[in-house]
Amino acid sequence: MRILLVEDDPHTAAFILKGLREDGHAVDHAGDGKQGLFLATTENYDAIVLDRMLPGVDGLVVLQTLRGAGNRTPLVLLTALGEVDHRVEGLRAGADDYLVKPFAYAELSARLDSIVRRHRAGDEREPTRLRVGELELDLLSREARRGDRRIELQPREFRLLEYLMRQAERVVTRTMLLEAVWDYHFDPQTNVIDVHISRLRQKIDHGFARPLLHTVRGAGYRLGE
Repeated sequence: MRILLVEDDPHTAAFILKGLREDGHAVDHAGDGKQGLFLATTENYDAIVLDRMLPGVDGLVVLQTLRGAGNRTPLVLLTALGEVDHRVEGLRAGADDYLVKPFAYAELSARLDSIVRRHRAGDEREPTRLRVGELELDLLSREARRGDRRIELQPREFRLLEYLMRQAERVVTRTMLLEAVWDYHFDPQTNVIDVHISRLRQKIDHGFARPLLHTVRGAGYRLGE
C-alpha cells in the first residue's frame, strides 16, 4: 500500500515509518498539518495515519477538510487524548478508526489492514484480486499464484508485483518503481530494482513456457502476456 503518515513527533514518526517500510509499504511523511493536508489532496494514497494534535493545522481540521472535500481515503487517527469525548469527536469528523498513544505497531498495522479491507469491500470499483494471464494476486489474503503453483513473496516483492499488475501491459520506468514501491526519488546508481525484478521474475516465470515479466530495453519493465 501507499500510505501517508502525518506525525510531528520525530520518535513516533520513526517508529511507525520503520514498521510500515519493513512491511513493504511505500510511505510519505509530513511533519505538520499543513504539509499533510497538501500531500493528502495532491497525491493518491491507500490509507492515511494522522496525528490528532499537530502544529500549524490541527489534525482534526485536516480530517474535516479532507472529508468536506469528498476525500474518503481510509484514515486512522492517532492521539494521546484517550477520553471518550475525544474519540467520538474524531470518529464523527470522519476517522475510520482511532488509536490512543502509546500503542504497539502490530495493532496499528492490523487496524490499517482492516479499514482498507472495509473500504475496498464497499467500493465495487476496487478489486480484491488482480489477474494477468494465469498469474493471480489476492490483495486480502496477500497470496500469489500462477496456475496451480503458490508463490511465496516477501513484503517488498508483493508490493512490487501489485504495482506491476495494476499497470499490466504498460511500460513502467525505474523512476516510477522507485517512487511507488521504494518511496524515494530516482538514483541512477542504485541496482535495487534490478535485484528485486530478477528475484520476482525467478518466482513468477521460472518453469513456465511463457514469461510474463519483460524487460523493455532502454525504457523499463512490462508485466503482461
